[in-house]
Amino acid sequence: MVAFSLTDHPHRRLNPLTGEWVLVSPHRTRRPWQGQVEKLPPEIRPRYDPGCYLCPGNSRAGDLTNPPYEHTFVFDNDFAALMPQPMEGAVNQAGLLRAEPVQGLCRVLCFSPRHDLTLAEMALPDIRRVVDAWAQQTTELGALPFIGYVQVFENRGAMMGASNPHPHGQIWATEAIPNEPAKEMQQQAAYFTAHGRPLLLDYLDLELTAGERIVCANDHWVALTPFWAVWPFETILLPRRPVAALPALADAERDALADVLKRLTTRYDNLFEISFPYSMGWHQRPTDGKEYPGWMLHAHFYPPLLRSATVRKFMVGFEMLGEPQRDIPAEAAAARLRECSEVHYRD
Repeated sequence: MVAFSLTDHPHRRLNPLTGEWVLVSPHRTRRPWQGQVEKLPPEIRPRYDPGCYLCPGNSRAGDLTNPPYEHTFVFDNDFAALMPQPMEGAVNQAGLLRAEPVQGLCRVLCFSPRHDLTLAEMALPDIRRVVDAWAQQTTELGALPFIGYVQVFENRGAMMGASNPHPHGQIWATEAIPNEPAKEMQQQAAYFTAHGRPLLLDYLDLELTAGERIVCANDHWVALTPFWAVWPFETILLPRRPVAALPALADAERDALADVLKRLTTRYDNLFEISFPYSMGWHQRPTDGKEYPGWMLHAHFYPPLLRSATVRKFMVGFEMLGEPQRDIPAEAAAARLRECSEVHYRD
C-alpha cells in the first residue's frame, strides 16, 4: 500500500467553516502543458477620469453629482439589488415553490478620489480610512431594525465583474443572513459548543505552528492560504484575538489591518505583475441582536488567476456537479505568495 502524501496524491480536504469538501489533485501539476506565463500590457489609468461615475464631481445616474470628496465617499447604490421598502406576502406551494419578500440596502464605498489607485498602491493612512468606513457602515446599517446582516465586499478587476476600475467596494445590508455566513455560523457555533473556544482561533494556532501556509502577518493579523482553499491563490485574513465584527476593532488593530491589506494585495499584484483581480469580503457577526457563540471576524480573498495573468481557474464540470477541485496544493500557493516582494512592481 502506498503511503499517503498531501503533496503527491489526490485527496479531499474538509472546510470546517462550511462543512464542505474540496478535491485536491497535486499530481496534476506535473502535466506536460502548464500554460504559458504571459504578462499583459501595463494598465495605465489617469488620476481623474471625466467619464467615470465614481470620480469626484462627476455625474451619476438620476441627475446626481458626486461631491468633491478627498478621501472615502459612500452613497446608496444607484442600481441597488435590495430595497428598504417593507412588503407583505409570500409564496409557498407544497414547500417546493417558496419565495418571500426581503428588505435591504446597498451602498457603494469609493476608497479614494484617485481613479488610478488600488488598495495595493494606496498610502496606509488612506487604507485606514477605508477600514474605518467599513466599520462605520456596519454600525450604521446594522442598527436599522430591518437589517440582520451587513456584507462588506470588493470585486476588483473586470475578470471578477467590477463594472468600473475606480477603487471601490460595496456594502449590502440584508434582512436575512446570506447562505455563506449562515453555513459558517452553524459550524462555528457547533465547534464552540464542543470545545469552548472559537474554531478560527484554534485553526490559527495550528497554522502559526505549521507556518507553511502563512503568507504575511503582523502583531494583530495573519494572512494565510487556508488548508481547504478552493481558488488557486485564495487567502483568509484572521485577527489574532477573537473579535466578532469590524466595529469592535481597536485603533491598533485597524492600523495593523491597513498594513496587512497593503502587504497582501501588493504580493498579489507582484505575482504576475498585474493589477490582480479578486473578490474579497468580510464575514462578521450578524446584527440582529442574537447571540452567536464562537463567531470570529475574518476576510476571504478569492482570486481567479491560475498560472499567469491570462490563465484563470474555471469552476466547471466536476466542480459544478460534484465538488470544487484544485491542482496546486495550498502549501505551494502560499509559498509562491511568500516569495513575492512587498514593494509594488510599479515602484
